[in-house]
Amino acid sequence: QLQLVESGGGLVQPGESLTLSCAASGFSLDYYAIGWFRQAPGKEREGVSCLTAGDGGTYYVDSVKGRFTIAKDNAKSTVYLQMNSLKPEDTAIYFCAAKILSSVRRLCVENDADYWGQGTQVTVSL
Repeated sequence: QLQLVESGGGLVQPGESLTLSCAASGFSLDYYAIGWFRQAPGKEREGVSCLTAGDGGTYYVDSVKGRFTIAKDNAKSTVYLQMNSLKPEDTAIYFCAAKILSSVRRLCVENDADYWGQGTQVTVSL
């Protein structure tokens, strides 16, 4: 069964860090673009950061550039999102998604994914 399972969300204070993990099962990240998305209450889902399958092409939405870093471990079939200097506006449900042989633009900007995880809540508040 093809599945993405996120973990690592939680409640942190502004300026703190958090690392999200997404474990893929049933398929190989060698052939899939994979990335992180978020949806805040009352807002549309947006692509936060994505990675291509092979050449390491990456995408970051402007609001997280310099603060978030995406990385993956193909051997563990896991993708990570290191989030530093978190702000209250980063509060959202964070989802992991994947699309076979996709560009980061199609996945992250167009939100066109084959598989979605169930999401993990990130709350940044005093």
